[in-house]
Amino acid sequence: MARKPNYNFEKRQKDLARQKKKEEKLQKKALKKDALGNDIPESEDPEGTEGQEGTAGGEGAGDA
Repeated sequence: MARKPNYNFEKRQKDLARQKKKEEKLQKKALKKDALGNDIPESEDPEGTEGQEGTAGGEGAGDA
């Protein structure tokens, strides 16, 4: 008698393969972004700092 296929195992293997591929793609994108965008984060930092200062000021005002 032939064995019954384990579809759950096959599905899990496909899901793991997809997840691994997706993570590799994200890592590749991050490396590419770092290589190309070294100047960009420096110009974004002052903007990001202003937003953080505003948040910190809002928290301090709420505590007072």
